[in-house]
Amino acid sequence: MIKVIGISFVNSNRIYYFSPGKTNVKKGDNVIVETERGMQFGQAVTDVIQMPKEKVFLPLKDVIRIADEKDIKTDQRNAKDALNALEYTKKLAVKENLDMKLFDATYTFDRKKLIFKFIADERVDFRELAKLLAAKYKTRIELRQIGVRDKAKEIGGLGPCGRPLCCSSFLTSFNSVSINMAKNQGIALNPTKINGSCGRLLCCLGYEDDIYTEYKKNFPKLGELVNVGDKTGRVSELNALNGYYKVKVSENEEVLVEVNGK
Repeated sequence: MIKVIGISFVNSNRIYYFSPGKTNVKKGDNVIVETERGMQFGQAVTDVIQMPKEKVFLPLKDVIRIADEKDIKTDQRNAKDALNALEYTKKLAVKENLDMKLFDATYTFDRKKLIFKFIADERVDFRELAKLLAAKYKTRIELRQIGVRDKAKEIGGLGPCGRPLCCSSFLTSFNSVSINMAKNQGIALNPTKINGSCGRLLCCLGYEDDIYTEYKKNFPKLGELVNVGDKTGRVSELNALNGYYKVKVSENEEVLVEVNGK
């Protein structure tokens, strides 16, 4: 077992684990930590806890210090300056005729790096843009192209269910989602019903797909020709979760068939 503390950063619903080091950090404290991006301002979202070594990425980096008022003001200034840099860069990208949609900019706490995020339909040659930005802001520039799902995660919003988007509230990674999942669950293939805010298939289509697949093992396929007693017809309706399907044996007659051990 190893002592760790969970840290979260702005625009991230993921928890990253650090060693508390020599600090007395506790849940709710603002902290300064060293990350792969550089020094970052974050917040402790857990108390110091014990975790198995195999569940964390070793070696763990230490919490540098608990943030003081000066650190908090520095973080606020960085956020304000990053927002101004984003607006400037959007205009510069248009001037350079770059087909990219910039939507986020972030300074590392020590301002050694300014990170921009954008989406684009194709690969973008932003080398000249990076040079111009580096000359203006006198720091290392990173332009990161991300997918539309990542953008939805960053921005947030409400899904068709009325709840906050899964990607911005608890999902930490995106699993593959296919149209076959919607078919497997008998969901109407209406883009307005099966697509999320990002325009891609809803992540939640994958939540129950395994259950439907398991339950349907004892069911015929929709449209399949089957025998029901002394009658023959085609499966017209299938409800795997409730354990039944219907067979249309004539123009005016349907037979309900219950499946044991659904």
